[in-house]
Amino acid sequence: MLVHFFVRESPRWLFVRGRKEEAVATLKSIATPSHSSCLTWSFSEVSFQEERWNNGNVFLTIKMLVQKRWAFRRLLPVLVIGFGIGMVYYGMPLGLGNLSFNLYLSVTLNASSEIPSSLITMLLIGKLNRKFSVLTFTTLSGIFSIVCALKGEVWTRLRIVLESVSFFSCCTALSILFIFTIELFPTCVRNSATSLVRQAVVFGGVFGPMLVAEERRDGVSSYGVFGWVIGCCGLFAVFLPETRGRALCDTMDEEERKEKAICNGEGDLLA
Repeated sequence: MLVHFFVRESPRWLFVRGRKEEAVATLKSIATPSHSSCLTWSFSEVSFQEERWNNGNVFLTIKMLVQKRWAFRRLLPVLVIGFGIGMVYYGMPLGLGNLSFNLYLSVTLNASSEIPSSLITMLLIGKLNRKFSVLTFTTLSGIFSIVCALKGEVWTRLRIVLESVSFFSCCTALSILFIFTIELFPTCVRNSATSLVRQAVVFGGVFGPMLVAEERRDGVSSYGVFGWVIGCCGLFAVFLPETRGRALCDTMDEEERKEKAICNGEGDLLA
């Protein structure tokens, strides 16, 4: 109810849908009184391209993501990465009971590691390359998770530290992945793409309890599996374009033209 009454619709999204008057009204409600009177005049000559495909049908939006080759080449890697991160994000805390460490302290450390992860993402996201960051943090999470599964007295003592670093890296990779997804897709399909990535994360989390239960029953190291999965899935980031500093597009046609321009530019450089 609070969101309904106090949160405004995105003016950018309204412009793409052709609802120009509502977009201007929303901007007026947000702007200061000294600037609100200038908005109608400022936007009277603004031209915008309404998305031809999008008529509000969520299934049509998903169809657009699948049919457009450039969109599908972006969607598939982020879904795979989301699956790997989700398995670790939801499964690793469930496996804390299998570690030879105080369970309550382990849960506290895991929960606390999400706070610096969010702060680092918030403060440094403007300076971080999305592609490299996702690849780096998923690799770190995978390495520390695999090391956490090693046997031996020395590794047993260090397990809680290794697990905390792995979970911290996983949380950071998840935060950056969502921002990366937002920047990869134009406004008209951005919500659908982000929702699909979120579903991939949750779907990956489905397998977490199974692996933890398997470890308790047969001794198969769930942390070893977590490490291999997130490490391998994170490698799919190499197939994604870098989006740091890029302007966000509104329509599929606009994004497609930009994609072709980038490809043509690379072709000219190679020639």
